[in-house]
Amino acid sequence: MQSPQEPTQSREVPPQAARPPLSQVPAKLPKSGERRRATKLYLEGTKRYQERRFEEALELYRQAATLDPTNSDYQMSEEVAKSHAVTALLQEAAQARTRGDRAGARAALQRALALDPANASVTEHLHQLADDAVAENSDPGGARPGPELGGLEHLAPAQGARSFHIRANQRQIIEQVFRAWGVEPSVDDSVRGNVARLDIEDASFAEATRAVSALTDTFYVPLDPHRAVVARDTRDLRQQFTRQGVETISLAGLTNTEMNDLGSMARNVFEIQQVSVDPTAGTITLRAPEDALKAFNATYRDLNAGRSEVMIDVRLVQLAHTHTRNTGVTPPQTVTAFNVYSEEQSILNQNQALVQQIISSGLASPGDTLAILGILLASGQVSSSIFQNGIALFGGGLTLSGLSPGPVQFNLSLNSSDSRELDDFQLRLEDGEEGTLKSGTRYPIQTSSYSSLSANSLNIPGLNSAGTSGGLAGLESSLLGANTAIPMVQYQDLGLVLKATPRVLRSGNVALNVDMKISSLAGTSLNGVPVLANRAYSGVTTLRANEGFVIASEMNSNEARAVSGWPGLTEIPGLNNITDKNVQKNESTLLIIMTPRLVHVPHGTGHSPMMPVERRLAR
Repeated sequence: MQSPQEPTQSREVPPQAARPPLSQVPAKLPKSGERRRATKLYLEGTKRYQERRFEEALELYRQAATLDPTNSDYQMSEEVAKSHAVTALLQEAAQARTRGDRAGARAALQRALALDPANASVTEHLHQLADDAVAENSDPGGARPGPELGGLEHLAPAQGARSFHIRANQRQIIEQVFRAWGVEPSVDDSVRGNVARLDIEDASFAEATRAVSALTDTFYVPLDPHRAVVARDTRDLRQQFTRQGVETISLAGLTNTEMNDLGSMARNVFEIQQVSVDPTAGTITLRAPEDALKAFNATYRDLNAGRSEVMIDVRLVQLAHTHTRNTGVTPPQTVTAFNVYSEEQSILNQNQALVQQIISSGLASPGDTLAILGILLASGQVSSSIFQNGIALFGGGLTLSGLSPGPVQFNLSLNSSDSRELDDFQLRLEDGEEGTLKSGTRYPIQTSSYSSLSANSLNIPGLNSAGTSGGLAGLESSLLGANTAIPMVQYQDLGLVLKATPRVLRSGNVALNVDMKISSLAGTSLNGVPVLANRAYSGVTTLRANEGFVIASEMNSNEARAVSGWPGLTEIPGLNNITDKNVQKNESTLLIIMTPRLVHVPHGTGHSPMMPVERRLAR
């Protein structure tokens, strides 16, 4: 029973104001354990204070003051920490307000108000934040936030799972299930009142409402976080109750054709009927249910992220080897037979003056023709190819004959050369983009020529006009009949032309489509036009990223062997190694090593998560 002096009403005060100052609390002597505990808390709070963690230090100081209220240092430290904590929160709110983050500024001010409810600075900052919100909403020409799904309500049911075992009419089942999670349903008159039974264990709100929708053939639309409208699932009622969202998306960087294609995709794929494309402003405006807008946004975000990019490392390795060896003996290939008397008389008759000088000088007697002939050949004044390589004599008198073999040649030579060339290229291509790599030269080929048939083809001042020099007039007459031929030249790519088109597969592998062509001069010509030798390859290969492969290997091997000797003798075993052999070997190898590397994969590998799609028949 209350006495008249006691108050009949109580006023709720904040937790910080509920505790009176420690100076007004009767001092209670703490125990020794409480003093030690308070000291540890005070020291820990001091560390947090030095680290500028003022809120944590404030809580530790409060605990120390509660354990040992007789120590005034704890209360003073608590007040200082509270002052610094409120100041830090005010600065944090000011920074958030400058960035335009009103939610962050409001949260920081509310924490400061909870620490010090009587602080006038905190209250003033809250008033300023509210004034900013009011001014922004009242200014129709002010800055608007970017296009987003705002204003569409969503339910906020209570947490936890529920179990139901109900046998009642459909309206009662709907009401019991929604109210179990704190949501008040407004059941439309279209919902039937047939008796049904619902048995479900440990179901969440989403699972329970899905079961109720399937059981009663209904759907619901949120009105606010705690209210919803439930109606029968028909096309007319869905169009009547389903809320529509309006969104304007910026299509910067797209062409008019791409914008129109995006609008067609919204109508045909996502079944959004109200679509407005503005090519001038570069925007598209959609009005549709939230689910359709979210699906369109997700698709456009993936399209706008771009295609995957592949870096293809191309290494060209060219190896060439040339080997030439010439060894052995080349025997005489010809033997000359002659009459010694005839050759002597021919040489002596051609050199009578020299013969007279030899005889007059006493070097040889007049009848000693062999001595005279030897002196002539030894002096170098007379030369004869028959007597240079030695002779073999047979016969006698006027029939004395001789044989002069050809020269004998000893060969011992070796020539070997190796060349290696390495070219490294990089092709950065998008998924499905074709890249071309050319390595070689551009060779000019004359295809035709243009010739003027006019007699006045030359137009040189002073020649085809009046001049003062008679020599120039003669020069003019000789040049007027000349025709000027202008060649028509076409440049042809010689060397390697490589085309590559990568495609990134869902598994993360790369399918590479390769077209290769190697062109070179064949060494012959047709009507003055050189003939080209071409080799081409086309194929598709699939490999993992960062895995190299040899896309082409071209090997040419030529060997030529020439044997010089006597017929029959060169085929005898043992003697064929003595005869001259000229062996030439040419080998060339071309290796093309390609390694694709994924440098940009906006969508990742694999497939997107599967989503259930429900289509309802119209009633």
